[in-house]
Amino acid sequence: MNSRKSKSNNLIHAECLSKVQRILRERFCHQSLHTNLYGLQAQYKHLIELLKRTAIHGESNSVLIIGPRGSGKTTLINHALKELMDIEEVNENVLQVHLNGLLQINDKIALKEITRQLNLENVVGDKVFGSFAENLSFLLEALKKGDRTSSCPVIFILDEFDLFAHHKNQTLLYNLFDISQSAQTPVAVIGLTCRLDILELLEKRVKSRFSHRQIHLMNSFGFPQYVKIFKEELLLPEEISDKHFAEKWNENVQCLSEDTSVREVLQKHFNISKNLRSLHTLLMLALSRVTVSHPFLTAADFMEANQLCSMDSKANIVHGLSVLEICLIIAMKHLNDIYEEEPFNFQMVYNEFQKFVQRKAHSVYNFEKPVVMKAFEHLQQLELIKPMERTSVNSQREYQLMKLLLDNTQIMNALQKYPNCPTDVRQWATSSLSWL
Repeated sequence: MNSRKSKSNNLIHAECLSKVQRILRERFCHQSLHTNLYGLQAQYKHLIELLKRTAIHGESNSVLIIGPRGSGKTTLINHALKELMDIEEVNENVLQVHLNGLLQINDKIALKEITRQLNLENVVGDKVFGSFAENLSFLLEALKKGDRTSSCPVIFILDEFDLFAHHKNQTLLYNLFDISQSAQTPVAVIGLTCRLDILELLEKRVKSRFSHRQIHLMNSFGFPQYVKIFKEELLLPEEISDKHFAEKWNENVQCLSEDTSVREVLQKHFNISKNLRSLHTLLMLALSRVTVSHPFLTAADFMEANQLCSMDSKANIVHGLSVLEICLIIAMKHLNDIYEEEPFNFQMVYNEFQKFVQRKAHSVYNFEKPVVMKAFEHLQQLELIKPMERTSVNSQREYQLMKLLLDNTQIMNALQKYPNCPTDVRQWATSSLSWL
């Protein structure tokens, strides 16, 4: 009877834990709109006023939101749009068009996407337009209501805005800014970019039509605020069904935020990058260690997560290489030391490897040249080495100049952790130049 009772308790516990993990994962991964706008209140106020002027009063605007990656540009615009769409008169009337410079790589694709998002494929049909401007103005004309005085306001959100500046003649940007300057359809053009020199990329005619409004996002909070964010991101909401578990979880989070080892981990993260994306990665890795048998986060979880975050991906690749490939990397390291970072080719690496094999024939097998070539090509596929120039069909592979993408400390650290590495190979890596 007791075992059945404990089983059902475990099941309830597991359900509660999976619910907690789902809530927190949503918060970390999708930047859910329930999260606060840390340190962005002034910028948010500016943006929402701008959008309301377009949506409610029919005034056209253009603005650039500039900030480094992970500073909250997308979160800011999503919050503003959510608040805007909660207004009843706006919700029925305003249209949104989301474009991304990584997806809409030219103006033709961008125009197709605008047509699709405005649900105007049927209106356009098989019409042939003389120019881009004619096509765009036709689309916006189609959105006008019965009387010519009022028409649907359209909000254009251009993510990776700097990539649109590389389109031919910047036609899309020119026409969007031109419409936002004229008294035609009410349009708000919002560009999101991480480039501070964005205005330098715009052509003169585009720049003259842009309002020059800029909203800069910089993570300006200090470490105490960072710890507060850490705590708020992990706290569970009150509407959790298991109130007792939620209370214990929140108490545990409070204790963690005061723990010295956790604060050290957070300080390291804060010093490297203030952006919340890296904090969410840390929290996500720590959360993944929570199980039924280990239901609460501990300081050890965060230390483990920190190690995973700061792990060197290239050194990890080296751990999975064969002894032959390790030998080739050591040969490249020695060539770099001798020729002071000058590029090398396969033949030079092979000769260096042969010297080592002749000296230590008992510990390393002397592979055939084609086998060594295959190992060399594998290193290139793993992007541990890269060619200095594009490979031509006629060039001999043995003499193509290469560059090593690992530095000496990465190689030495990887060798320390390499399982069953022959002693001679390790000694060869640490040997001085006079030994060669």
